[in-house]
Amino acid sequence: MSELPNCPQCDSALTYPDGTMLMCPECAHEWSATETDSEAEDGRVLTDANGTPLETGDTITVIKDLKVKGSSLIIKVGTRIKNIRLVDGDHDIDCKIDGIGAMKLKSEFVKKVI
Repeated sequence: MSELPNCPQCDSALTYPDGTMLMCPECAHEWSATETDSEAEDGRVLTDANGTPLETGDTITVIKDLKVKGSSLIIKVGTRIKNIRLVDGDHDIDCKIDGIGAMKLKSEFVKKVI
């Protein structure tokens, strides 16, 4: 008999299968039987231009001059951006750039500062 994992919400050992889902009778939490870690819940990992994984709160630099749409401003190569926020969508980084303001960037045009 295979051993089922404990409930990820309340750590109860009384979990049981219900079709393709696992159930916890103590807290009524249900989750997919194929999900085993937090990366499975996220679905994807965002990386910079060099393949380094990005996280919310990281500091990045721009690797290419970027024109700001609808304005004559340009974000220059080497511009350092602190405290980014990762979001879903085509432009996957929300940030504030000094002198420009709130922006959305694509992760392929930045690199993580270590």
